[in-house]
Amino acid sequence: MPELPETETIARDLDREIRGRLVTEVVVVKPDVLRGATPAELAIRVIGKRVERAWRRAKLVVLDLNSGERLVVQPRFTGALLLSRGPLPDAEAPYSTLHFRLDDGRDLHYRDIRRLGTVTIMSPARFDEYSASLGIEPLDPAFTDTHLSGILRGSKQAVKKVLMDQRVVVGIGNIYANEACWRAGIDPSRSARTVTPEEAAALRAGIVGVLTESIAARGTSFRDYRDASGGRGDFERSLAVYGRGGEPCLRCGARLVETHVLDGRTTVLCAGCQK
Repeated sequence: MPELPETETIARDLDREIRGRLVTEVVVVKPDVLRGATPAELAIRVIGKRVERAWRRAKLVVLDLNSGERLVVQPRFTGALLLSRGPLPDAEAPYSTLHFRLDDGRDLHYRDIRRLGTVTIMSPARFDEYSASLGIEPLDPAFTDTHLSGILRGSKQAVKKVLMDQRVVVGIGNIYANEACWRAGIDPSRSARTVTPEEAAALRAGIVGVLTESIAARGTSFRDYRDASGGRGDFERSLAVYGRGGEPCLRCGARLVETHVLDGRTTVLCAGCQK
């Protein structure tokens, strides 16, 4: 599932590629991904509008239009925004749910294999309301050691569950929660309220570090994630625990444990050095 590094990569690519471009046509093939408008309404609100900016909020890719409205894409598990000049490759074409024709002849496709993601047209007021319901950005300067410590002290839930709660901290999914906990030496199943201020500082450093490094590597591709050009992320080779259950810990050599006890999601940790 695209998390913060992946959606940040897509948003940066699109901002560079389509900022200033005019939408000349909208083709909706699978309307079940739409929210906030019917296909006909979407066309009325988007055709003839210019893309002012592409950016990220949480795990969302946001396209600002010169009308003031915003196209908000939530890729969820298998969604991707792909630019093409001409038809998509055969492997991608069957999963294009809709596409926007641009004034330079290219198409911006929303591809979603399982169609669990959404494309929503929002007014400024609606977007502000939605954004206000989300938590703090972990790469924002306001996300300090003290801020994270306060979040953790106020919860009895497992540390990993707190990190993945988008109402509290946004953009951190399963992959990077596992990695951040390993970097900080914290058991992801441990009660958040037991984390000391010193451990919270190490955890914040782990979160910021792994997200920043993954953005530099253009994200992590296991199966379905692709950037706007159809390329894969390269951070998989840098993962310390996720996808490495049963292998030696890179820090202490103990065998990594893989479990699904936390919400049925894959959790990988080192019982030897994560306490």
